[in-house]
Amino acid sequence: MTKAEIVAAIAEKTGIERVTVLATVETFMDVVKESMTKGENIYLRGFGSFIIKTRAQKAGRNISKNQSLVIPEHKIPAFKPAKPFKDEVKNNLKVK
Repeated sequence: MTKAEIVAAIAEKTGIERVTVLATVETFMDVVKESMTKGENIYLRGFGSFIIKTRAQKAGRNISKNQSLVIPEHKIPAFKPAKPFKDEVKNNLKVK
């Protein structure tokens, strides 16, 4: 599902104009990005958490130059779904 499809679905379910829904979705994403760049996690009860994970330092390889290198410890954004969210997805998806 794309952002445009999400906006269309919200607009259809709520009756709010697409332009307003798009502005709201864009603002939500901006707030999430700004908060996470400040090192803050975001918790949405019943949905999940946008968290910052720390990746440990590790050895890597540049295969084009055939040399080893060290990838330093770094932080990455991650999403951890809440248990009710995981359960709903697990119970409603059919295995093909």
